[in-house]
Amino acid sequence: MALHEGPEKKDERPMSVNPFFGQANPVAEMTEAPPKHRLPDSPLPPNTAAQLVHDELMLDGNSRLNLATFVTTWMEPQAGDLMAECRDKNMIDKDEYPRTAELERRCVAMLADLWNAPDPAAAVGCSTTGSSEACMLAGMALKRRWAKRNADRYPAARPNLVMGVNVQVCWEKFCNFWEVEARLIPMEGDRYHLDPQAAAELCDENTIGVVGILGSTFDGSYEPIADLCAALDALQERTGLDVPVHVDGASGGMVAPFLDEDLVWDFRLPRVASINTSGHKYGLVYPGVGWALWRDGESLPDELVFRVNYLGGDMPTFALNFSRPGAQVVAQYYTFLRLGREGYRAVQQTARDVATALADRIEALGDFRLLTRGDELPVFAFTTAPGVESYDVFDVSRRLRECGWLVPAYTFPPNREDLSVVRIVCRNGFSHDLADLFVDDLTRLLPELRRQPHPQTRDKAAATSFHH
Repeated sequence: MALHEGPEKKDERPMSVNPFFGQANPVAEMTEAPPKHRLPDSPLPPNTAAQLVHDELMLDGNSRLNLATFVTTWMEPQAGDLMAECRDKNMIDKDEYPRTAELERRCVAMLADLWNAPDPAAAVGCSTTGSSEACMLAGMALKRRWAKRNADRYPAARPNLVMGVNVQVCWEKFCNFWEVEARLIPMEGDRYHLDPQAAAELCDENTIGVVGILGSTFDGSYEPIADLCAALDALQERTGLDVPVHVDGASGGMVAPFLDEDLVWDFRLPRVASINTSGHKYGLVYPGVGWALWRDGESLPDELVFRVNYLGGDMPTFALNFSRPGAQVVAQYYTFLRLGREGYRAVQQTARDVATALADRIEALGDFRLLTRGDELPVFAFTTAPGVESYDVFDVSRRLRECGWLVPAYTFPPNREDLSVVRIVCRNGFSHDLADLFVDDLTRLLPELRRQPHPQTRDKAAATSFHH
């Protein structure tokens, strides 16, 4: 969550209230303009308060045209109705809302089966507020397992976590908050994610685990999870080090099972101890809900689990967050029932078809070079082609925003800081028709961009508010 500071000016101009906001008589019922940064002294009529908020929100971007976010921006009205029924139910109150708790349990069981747990009945898991919390929980379990195995050396020894430099920022937060050394594998050449052999070489007796990303946010590519596990198997044969793998499937965990069934990345690999995904990404649910699953009870140390009285029985819980609404979990169960395997396959295949077709059309314009084509995650990245010197990707992002499209441009991390790209995320609801409109707008902008004397970007770090 972003941190905010107070206003620079103490006595800022109050909010403006339109006289027509009066319920009956615009003059008689005109309300004193409320302040912006302190509580008003008196109440407002509900319609007036609602209209003030509504007017301010009009300046937000259109979420359906946001090609930066992985988060679901459209659901069926029936899902919205169910969420409205459950928004006042606190998920933590298992004994008060037993059916909501049961739906959460069923979702965990469905994911354990989907991800090929050796014994789905033995797998353990929970819902979270999103993949960030799920990753924190998975990291905590990895650290605690390592600490128990190294009780004679810990806390003197400092634990470390190995991962590619392309990981989502939540992993950097985990390492900071839980005092774990982050060992990051840089990008090299055309490799934009983790290298399995390089990961194995960074492991030592203090490594709590290696994180593999099934769907990098930088370019939409899958990391080679099976190759990573094989490299760690070879490491164990040479040194005896047994390093577990956590798969961050924030996006790919709900794409690969339906579109890439022959890809082995999940609990079929014995070294994979845990997996997370975002229900609110390609799980097709409004934010925020995530899921964390462990192969079995041994993968999740029991001392991390809290137990609450649940209908006179025992309900184990594992979470960083406490109170949160049950609406998103109910919506996830609805979506699982609504779509099933075939429905998910159809939705994700459509998203991939849109992504690959759009990537081909952008490449055909001649001004851009594709890094990925949207054939793994329905996500692709591209940069300007050699010889294009009058504009850069930040100019493209800025000009597309004028047409309503929110498209991120950003610079890659070490060792490819020289590479700046535009990235497009294709989600359910971004149709072939919308893709046509996007290409039309981009094509219309190109002549103006080509006429620029030079790129307009002065500070790449400030050129976009998008960060991983």
